[in-house]
Parts: sequence; structure tokens; C-alpha cells
Amino acid sequence: MLILLDQDGVLADFDQAFLTVWRERYPDIAPVEHEDRKSFHILKDYPRELRGRAEAIYTAPGFVRDLPPVPGALEAVKALLALGMDIRICTSPLTQFENCVMEKYLWVEKHLGREATNRLILTRDKTLVHGDLLIDDKPEINGAIRPRWKHILFDAPYNRHVTDRPRMTWTNWRSVLAGELYAADA
Repeated sequence: MLILLDQDGVLADFDQAFLTVWRERYPDIAPVEHEDRKSFHILKDYPRELRGRAEAIYTAPGFVRDLPPVPGALEAVKALLALGMDIRICTSPLTQFENCVMEKYLWVEKHLGREATNRLILTRDKTLVHGDLLIDDKPEINGAIRPRWKHILFDAPYNRHVTDRPRMTWTNWRSVLAGELYAADA
């Protein structure tokens, strides 16, 4: 089974890193807490007058490279590989890609090893990527074609309104994916 894993928000903890930097830079301006996020696109959660500050945080050199792993993610990836799953990291670079693209590779190398960079797929359109499952926190994934993969929603506050797809965390991944593997064999 070919499993596509999103990077930011699924493997790398974008929100935690963003909040840490925001609190350091702007201690007098309360950030939008993770549990209060309403939009997949973080800028939409901030008033217009603060969006430039927010964008400056996540486009800064080193931000993507230094994202902490989502708790349990690295262990789950290693377990899935040990089970014989074909795991690919399928991620979309930021529109301001100057630092992001290289740093996504550096993050994978740092946390999963140099060899794992061969499993990294960067694309602005995930519908064009072949796979059986896509685990992603983005609530709606649209593109050029109807994808073959099934979207498993990685749980986040901004996607909880979506109820028509399996929902996963790194706590319940075994039971969610076991159900998908069973369904694939049926």
C-alpha cells in the first residue's frame, strides 16, 4: 500500500513553532491559539494588520527546517515502514518558496535520515500524485484531476467541520489504518 503523508501539520508541528516565535517576537499581542484556529490558512485567522507579521514568521530562513516533529509522528512512520508500507512524504511548498523548498528536504533528512529525502514529493497539486491513501490536515484538496487516493483527515481544529472522511491522529493511527487496509482487501 502506498501511503502519502503530508509534512506540515502531520509530521512537522507548524502551529507549535509558529506560536513559539510569535510569543517571543510579540509578547504584547495574543496569538490565535492552535485550538482556536478556524482556517487551514493561518493568515486568515489573523486580522489584516497582523498578517504581515505572521507571514514573516513562517517564511523566515530556518523556520521550516527547525519545525519540531508532531508527537508520535516519527515513531509511526518508522513503524509503518517496518510493516512494509510504501511511505512517501507528499507536501506543498509555500507560495513564498525561497526558504521552504530546501528546508523541507533538510527537515526530512534531520528527522528521518538522508535516504528518506528520496521519498519526498513536493507538489502544488496533490491530486496528480499516485497513492492509495493521503493523510493530510487540509480539509479540501482540489486539483487538476480526481485523485485515486483516499483522503484520511489528520485531525486539526480547522478541519473538524468535515465529517465524511476517516479522521486520524498519531494516537489512533493503528486502528484507523487497520480499517483502511481491511477495506482495501475486501
